[in-house]
Amino acid sequence: MATRAAKSSAKLGPTGRPERFYPVPPKLDRHGPARIISMCNQKGGVGKTTTTINLGAALARYGRRVLAVDFDPQGALSAGLGVAAHDVPTIYDLMLGKVKDPVEVIQPSTTEGLDVIPANIDLSAAEVHLVSEVAREQILAGVLRKVADRYDVILIDCQPSLGLLTVNALTASHGVLIPLACEYFALRGVALLIETVEKVRDRLNPSLELDGIIATMYDPRTLHAREVLERVVATFDEKVLDTVINRTVKLPDASVAAKPILDYAPENAASEAYLQLARELVLRGTVA
Repeated sequence: MATRAAKSSAKLGPTGRPERFYPVPPKLDRHGPARIISMCNQKGGVGKTTTTINLGAALARYGRRVLAVDFDPQGALSAGLGVAAHDVPTIYDLMLGKVKDPVEVIQPSTTEGLDVIPANIDLSAAEVHLVSEVAREQILAGVLRKVADRYDVILIDCQPSLGLLTVNALTASHGVLIPLACEYFALRGVALLIETVEKVRDRLNPSLELDGIIATMYDPRTLHAREVLERVVATFDEKVLDTVINRTVKLPDASVAAKPILDYAPENAASEAYLQLARELVLRGTVA
């Protein structure tokens, strides 16, 4: 009875579940090999790049060595971390074999422990060049394999499509995180994305797992956002992470300043949200 009373009086989080405490993860006594995670959603504007940048920075804050791979021809991740993406070798050069060693392409960000493989508009031509290649879906996996021992986690910021580049990312990955904006139209495409993940798992990468769905751009003041989040939790249950990223103008401001929110506005609630997301993923075993 006491346990039941404690549960009924527990404060509920935005997902409708009791709020959980996620402790600061212990330091690692060694680094690598990395767990590779694709940040994926075929709909644009749902917070993939923002989440990749800020989750990477939060994990680095907790002593993890993180490599963020910009796998979108728009190059938003590179720009959002202030990393040069023009007149330098990029992921495109690695995919086409123009550069053999990923170490020559990796650049440090301003956040200690967070490195970047940049991208630019050249990457948009990669699908055309790769379509006739043998084992074309596994090219990125071969690239990342060369540096996996240097990092604890590799985050791939995918482009908003389900084409050959995204299939490459999923084939290279151990897990998938799906940022999902709390809007009806963002919700509609999730079933198609999960179907694609399952096809890649069946045909190309049997070890691929759905690590979780991250609710982003949540505005608790609107009935629409609350209803969408409630529907997502009802459909995907524990696959929906407890951590919810609220909508705030500070996140796009931080992107313009080419900094993670942890550096740009450390007192903002979004900073704590991304730190909590990192702690939750470590506790779930998604990352070391």
